[in-house]
Amino acid sequence: MSFEYPQDFRYLDTHEYVRIDGEIATIGITEFAVDQLGDIVFLELPEIGDAITKGETFGTIESVKAVENLNSPVTGTVIERNDALIESPEQVADDPYREGWFLKVRVDDPGEIDDALTADEYSAQVEGI
Repeated sequence: MSFEYPQDFRYLDTHEYVRIDGEIATIGITEFAVDQLGDIVFLELPEIGDAITKGETFGTIESVKAVENLNSPVTGTVIERNDALIESPEQVADDPYREGWFLKVRVDDPGEIDDALTADEYSAQVEGI
């Protein structure tokens, strides 16, 4: 199966993605991660105003197969969260990159993502290309 990895996003080896627009980061999980998890049944995310730290857990995602920690690709403050996914976590699978984002974060340093994987690097890592 071939997955989509938008070129303007950066990726963590733990399957989170981040897209920076100015000082705002949009964070979610990749199509590959959704496929590996299977049916998603629960999502726990921080509240608006909460601080998150690069490399640390900011929430959890639970599927019928497993519970996984969500790791932050940036340090900053949560300014928006996708509450529709809290109510209906299975919707992550419908469109993980557009409608299925988890958080929007005002980042302390947009350069923090420079060490994250590019789409090609992530694709090669998870698909062994």
